Amino acid sequence: MENRVQQPLVSIIVPIYNAKKHIARCVESIRSQDYPNLEILLLNDGSRDVSLQVCQMYEKVDSRICLVDKANSGVAATRNLGLKLAGGKYLQFVDADDTLQPGATRLMVEKAEQYAADLVIAHYNRVTPPPQRPALPRVVRDTPLGEKVDETIDRLLPDETRIKTFGFLPEGFLTKEQFARRLIQEPASFYYGVMWNKLYRADIVRRHPDVKCSEQLNWSEDLYFNLSFVRYAQRFYALATPVYNYLQNPDSICHTGLNPVNVVTTRTTLLKYYKELYESLGLYEQYKHQIHKYLFAQAES
Repeated sequence: MENRVQQPLVSIIVPIYNAKKHIARCVESIRSQDYPNLEILLLNDGSRDVSLQVCQMYEKVDSRICLVDKANSGVAATRNLGLKLAGGKYLQFVDADDTLQPGATRLMVEKAEQYAADLVIAHYNRVTPPPQRPALPRVVRDTPLGEKVDETIDRLLPDETRIKTFGFLPEGFLTKEQFARRLIQEPASFYYGVMWNKLYRADIVRRHPDVKCSEQLNWSEDLYFNLSFVRYAQRFYALATPVYNYLQNPDSICHTGLNPVNVVTTRTTLLKYYKELYESLGLYEQYKHQIHKYLFAQAES
């Protein structure tokens, strides 16, 4: 590949909040990318653990890293700050408890440049760590009963990390209409909804101030961004190679902070953006039933 000077700059935006268990692994996966022309924006969102200190260490050893320490404002506002600070031709997002696959940025940039794509979307890996082993009460530890319980737990609990790849689009270029027709088949999916398995052309964001994460939503603020971005994007490329490792965290808001009322309320808000997108494409009447099914659709992860 051409040297760093000729490569377009990619801004990688990483919002960080109390990520001490994962942040080093996350940053290392970005620093070790074989695409060197990176601007790595580490945005510490008021962490109360050692995340800031870890990021300060990395800022000292890698000139590509720009660290911003800010008061806590939530992931949407933090990503929006990253959008304002980013100077690259392309934008990439990484969550602090996840990692990039080797070669991820290079693969997406190559396709974006080759096909003049405004958006590259890629498969991803869902990583499920083994569940935490329950602690036995002191009275049964090191007893025959305790040994039998331990044996039963060993048989029932998976003892290794499980990895499953997700993605809906086959490899190849798509027009806006082709992309929209596929998107509505899986309107609630992580694959289409999240920001971390995609590469975005930054000038679309800079030209359109309405392309941002919703700071009013406490969930699916990234789908809001994507629906806004797709309204202005024209050319798309689907990469069938997984580029991202999403750590399924049982403590995240997706698993602990949601209830059916929250889900339906948020999706009702987002439904109007789906409707506006498909009306602008002249496809709403054809797909209005699928669009309304979004309210109750299941995500793949």
